[in-house]
Amino acid sequence: MAKEAQQIAVIGAGWAGCTAAVELTQAGYQVTLFEASRQLGGRARRVNIKETVLDNGQHILLGAYRQTLQMMRKVGIDPASAMLRLPLQMCYPAASGGMTFATPHLPAPLHLLVALWRARGLDRQDKLALARFSSAARWMGWQLHDDCSVSTLLERFDQTERLIRLMWRPLCIAALNTRPEQASAQVFLAVLRDSLGARRSASDMLLPRVDLSSLFPQRAAAFIEERGGNVESGSSIKQVHRHGEQWRLQSSGASLDFDAVVIATPPEAAATLLADSADAALLTTLRSFEYEPITTCFLQYASSTRLPRPFFALVDDPENAGGTAAWGQFVFDRGQLDPAQAGLLAVVISASSGAIQAGHDALVKAVAAQLAAVFRQPQLAAPTWTQVISEKRATFACTPGLARPANNTGLDKLLLAGDYTASDYPATLESAVRSGKQAAQELLAQIR
Repeated sequence: MAKEAQQIAVIGAGWAGCTAAVELTQAGYQVTLFEASRQLGGRARRVNIKETVLDNGQHILLGAYRQTLQMMRKVGIDPASAMLRLPLQMCYPAASGGMTFATPHLPAPLHLLVALWRARGLDRQDKLALARFSSAARWMGWQLHDDCSVSTLLERFDQTERLIRLMWRPLCIAALNTRPEQASAQVFLAVLRDSLGARRSASDMLLPRVDLSSLFPQRAAAFIEERGGNVESGSSIKQVHRHGEQWRLQSSGASLDFDAVVIATPPEAAATLLADSADAALLTTLRSFEYEPITTCFLQYASSTRLPRPFFALVDDPENAGGTAAWGQFVFDRGQLDPAQAGLLAVVISASSGAIQAGHDALVKAVAAQLAAVFRQPQLAAPTWTQVISEKRATFACTPGLARPANNTGLDKLLLAGDYTASDYPATLESAVRSGKQAAQELLAQIR
């Protein structure tokens, strides 16, 4: 069958679905990309609130996100202009009792050694523990014979309490969106392997200057449409089942037949779509995930408000002895990324189920008080407006030995794509892009 006659559906226009659709379009096939919401990007998209364009969560990308950066370039995005590239750093406000760890522009691993030597806020024992862990992880090839929790791993390598609190715990929560006590050590090591254990640029931190929909999904949609494909936003597919040699997609108002399908929805939605087609084992796996929320508090201040750095780490201390819970883990100065957002700070709280229990008003008050205290600026306790965006199922809980399904469903010409599919990476933009590309490659092998 000629490529022109092959009709392929991609269900879900998050970063995995957009990647799969772009790859299939580039291969010369007719693609229709379906998205239930009006905005593309899935859990990494823009939202319009208070006449301001915000993201549904502040993101940090890494230089190690090689396939994500490749996909951006493929659809016409220049990562150098779309994102602010910073060297790896974990810097706390001076009044927080944290540390300052920032890598210089030197080849790996010299950049880490110099950063460790220069680090402020760590004593000799902390620095030796960090060097010992890094050396041991390299010697092990960043692999474990048996997975365990990140806390267990750190205990095995005698990491100090202060180093865990200021370095390993925030890195684990930021990367895996799972607290160290429950997080997979093997997945954490994979992230460290591709950042701390790779070339210097791989550990760079990339902060988007544009909204997340503009960073990739919007340009991906244009790429597809410019080559004869279709993007159907606001179009919810209810079920997928076999219809002769094709797959029938059932929406609320129509039935559409396609030669092949990539399902790039969250796993529970994929299970619903495949309820009448997939075997019980796959459906059970898709329905077995547990989830962690990520919450971002946006706080607007006077346009003259500016932090000394584009972002800072914050000490996550829900049981602050001062009486106010300190929930924030990272704060970003949006004005240093986009001048139109001068005075807007974004505070991120990963694995935030505890933080949101008391409600958004209480959380904002606590976060504003935290900022005022650690930056010694009382005016930060009184923002002019605030907005809390909480993605309740932001990522799956990345626990040891977690069963994750393959892209291949075992059904002819029907593939899965998403950050939850089999991978040694946690639920990140990079794992979503990798999965979308893998799904497209496996589907192409079936239909060519």
